[in-house]
Amino acid sequence: MASFVDRVVLHVSGGTGGHGCVSVHREKFKPLGGPDGGNGGDGGDVILRVDHQTTTLLDYHHAPHRHATNGGPGMGDWRGGKNGETLILPVPDGTVVKSKDGTVLADLVGEGAEYVAAAGGQGGLGNASLSSQKRRAPGFALLGIEGESSDIVLELKSIADIALVGFPSAGKSSLIAAMSAARPKIADYPFTTLIPNLGVVQAGDVRFTIADVPGLIEGASEGKGLGHNFLRHVERCAALVHVLDCGTLESDRDPLSDLAIIEAELEKYAVDMSYAGTDGEVVPLNHRPRLIALNKVDLPDGKDMAEFVRPELESRGYRVFEISATSHEGLRQLGFAMAEIVQAARDTLAAAPPKVQPPVLRPRAVNEAGFKIRREEKNLEPLFRVLGEKPVRWVKQTDFTNEEAIGYLADRLAKLGVENELFKQGAKPGDTVVIGEDDGVVFDWEPTMMAGAELLASPRGTDVRFADIGDRPTRGQKRDEQQERKDAKAAARAELEAERKAGIWTESVSSRRIAKPLKESGLGAEDDE
Repeated sequence: MASFVDRVVLHVSGGTGGHGCVSVHREKFKPLGGPDGGNGGDGGDVILRVDHQTTTLLDYHHAPHRHATNGGPGMGDWRGGKNGETLILPVPDGTVVKSKDGTVLADLVGEGAEYVAAAGGQGGLGNASLSSQKRRAPGFALLGIEGESSDIVLELKSIADIALVGFPSAGKSSLIAAMSAARPKIADYPFTTLIPNLGVVQAGDVRFTIADVPGLIEGASEGKGLGHNFLRHVERCAALVHVLDCGTLESDRDPLSDLAIIEAELEKYAVDMSYAGTDGEVVPLNHRPRLIALNKVDLPDGKDMAEFVRPELESRGYRVFEISATSHEGLRQLGFAMAEIVQAARDTLAAAPPKVQPPVLRPRAVNEAGFKIRREEKNLEPLFRVLGEKPVRWVKQTDFTNEEAIGYLADRLAKLGVENELFKQGAKPGDTVVIGEDDGVVFDWEPTMMAGAELLASPRGTDVRFADIGDRPTRGQKRDEQQERKDAKAAARAELEAERKAGIWTESVSSRRIAKPLKESGLGAEDDE
């Protein structure tokens, strides 16, 4: 079984951010130390990086799930959590990254080219970072956010200058072995080549790479044979070389019919137009420069067949070379012809100025709210769904077991304008409000929940605004209670005044205690007289 994989589905996920810490500084002789909870560390990223020592995607075929490390939680004494380590995944040069629906996300060409496949989650803030003039000692911290998760498709498209195409057993593997140091498997039966092979050729001052794929047969575009599955490896090639078998023993085959079949299959092959080179264009395979290599001319029948079909091929405009991968006849001329095409393609690429897309700057609009509210209906009841990057992220950072953290979320949403927008869209007390998509957090909206840190007069971790709303008196009830207390005090004062005038009051114990020392000293005698 061939240990070569050129297409895998990779499941990647970034590390989760660490939670913030809730802590109060405690030190002898320092009674008001204040909050000192540190921030959580950010989660690690998952990055794809081109590495020339990696030639296959086999590792990801056996282990398709990759996860970066999580960030550490914050600690007291203002100590931040450790950031998660970035996970580097080496990929071969020429790897194309796609989404599950086929959208090209990145085309990794060149040593060191990178793509962030999954970003790590943001660490939560500790209570030291959340303190302010109005909220001096927060009793809560923000939670870390989970890293991004995605399923991506990796497709390997080899970086080769010349592609060898032809029928099975046409001699492509023998040709690449004769012209380079590559040693592919060679045997006398069809479909010996199961994986693409690459070889480096030196012709004069030009060094280039040639590639051969498993043999093509008629009907390959419908899935027959093996070669059509690997034609993506020749999409980056500058030219094609048709290797035609002139020594075939099959009576129904000849070089001209083989060429017609291969050309028809190349015509049907849909080149991936979703990515492009530096010139911004992708040329179909059958429109690229092509050479004809009439192989096996070392055989008597092969030599005769080559001389018979060569005039016809040249009349069609092809450059024809009679070669033998066994005796190396004609390989030098073929190598220089390949080098000429490769050098011309490189010169054209170097001379043409690269097409660089100008950056498009889209500043945020002045009246952009940063969120939107979509009105829906569920079970014949209105439902208001709040969507936006900030509200969704804030909900993920909130610890819903802490009342003060929920109050802080209410402050942030009110400051963003969510409360006012709900009023404009006709939301009523008790209506369902969801922040996020299907997995969003559901609230029963209570418009009397006024936001503002100046209302926080409860112990840390609690919020007076989250007391039982049904037991909280209204402003009118508070006015009535205050008036009742005033009336009760006025009635009590009137009763005491009436008793004083009626002479009902008696001396108090305290007055007698004051009067006795005065009498003993003689100061009270005059009063008695």
